[in-house]
Amino acid sequence: MEYTELIRKLSNAKGVSGFEDEVIAIIRDYAPSDVTLSEDSVRNLYMEKKGEQDKPLVVLDAHTDEVGFIVQRINDNGTMSFLCLGGIVASNIPAHKVKVLNSEGKWVSGIVAAKPPHFMNSEERNRLPKVEEMVIDVGASSREEAVGKYGMRLAAPVVFDVDFETSDDGEVMLGKAFDDRIGCAAQLAVMKEIEGKDLKVSAAAVFSSQEEVGARGADTAARKLRPRIAICFEGCPADDTVLSVGQSQTAMGKGPMLRHIDICMITNPRFQRFALDIAEKHGIPVQEAVRSGGGTNAASYQREGAAAVVIGIPVRYAHSHYGFCRRDDFENAVRLGAALMTELDKEIINSF
Repeated sequence: MEYTELIRKLSNAKGVSGFEDEVIAIIRDYAPSDVTLSEDSVRNLYMEKKGEQDKPLVVLDAHTDEVGFIVQRINDNGTMSFLCLGGIVASNIPAHKVKVLNSEGKWVSGIVAAKPPHFMNSEERNRLPKVEEMVIDVGASSREEAVGKYGMRLAAPVVFDVDFETSDDGEVMLGKAFDDRIGCAAQLAVMKEIEGKDLKVSAAAVFSSQEEVGARGADTAARKLRPRIAICFEGCPADDTVLSVGQSQTAMGKGPMLRHIDICMITNPRFQRFALDIAEKHGIPVQEAVRSGGGTNAASYQREGAAAVVIGIPVRYAHSHYGFCRRDDFENAVRLGAALMTELDKEIINSF
């Protein structure tokens, strides 16, 4: 199956933390036929293969939310102050288009206002802007107009206004929210790959909410499911344009990245070795990384007793408005995920 259109839909979908509804609706439309679907109150979507409850449970996880903003205050002049949802560098925010969800359910175009240099003093010109100084402008001239004409309201979600596109050969993809919509697409593709297969494990996929604000959805899912194994699909920050070739461990075009450690967990070394060996067995290119920063939902499952690994698809410029990723990295992540699901069994899992 060709997944570019699915990736396009997921990348363009508007779903900051806590407002993942549009993403979930798309995933539901692509669900394989041999699963049951359910949701919980934090908007996790559970996709469980039917009739395999007596086998060791393996959970796949990918988070549906993206970084963005939430309206904190509507000002007298019609602009809106906001808070960040997720980790966004302040200097990346101004002078970009955004979409704001209004009270009628319509996405309204806005701009994160950039103060003209004509009105800056010397101190302002020579320092980075602060988020608390920034505002979103939808074109209103007063609070009354912002509310009455444009339908603005407190706590409205705000997303980056970016349209997905590809290179002429379709190999390089550009868009927003590849962290973690590219992981969602890969996870869904794995569930399609194992559709109808008689596995030696019980399989479930969690499309989890609110990862960018503290892995809240995964914490809930991990306590609910208590799996033996967790495989987390991530759109992980690529380092090939910020580090030298010799230092890079997450380069675009060199396959998915399997991390040994980050600030949230030390990956189960036996499961990690098994995953690396499976990749070698099937001729799947992978990268290994030792990370001093970052974290994923895998830690949530590990805290509940699961052996967990992360299959990370490299994304350049994660947590900014625009990102690049490659189709071959996506496809190899799917190949690895499907191979793991096919080869895992009770004896192997017990050895971890």
